[in-house]
Amino acid sequence: MTFSRAGDARPAEIDHEDLVEALRLKSCAVVDVREVNEFANGHIPGAINLPLSRFNPSDLPSDKPVVLVCQAGGRSAKALQRAREAGLSAVCHYPPGTNGWRARGGETEDGG
Repeated sequence: MTFSRAGDARPAEIDHEDLVEALRLKSCAVVDVREVNEFANGHIPGAINLPLSRFNPSDLPSDKPVVLVCQAGGRSAKALQRAREAGLSAVCHYPPGTNGWRARGGETEDGG
């Protein structure tokens, strides 16, 4: 998994295959920035919910790299920008979002 450095102009992104592998190896934390009701209707297994409406980069897990996800990539990109502005570098986002995850055959779990 490749991450851009804090302050890098390029957004740090992870592609589907790399995310699948990182999840298999348990080498990343997935943070879903959708609202609670959206998260409850289905999310990537093991994801935690930190809604963008009250997103604080200091709440992100610090024990492993973080992958931000939302429905279709827009909110996770905003959360990534906030994380970068807070000086965090081991953070990226999954641009296809939960919609893209499902479209590529990814399983989801309900609840929160």
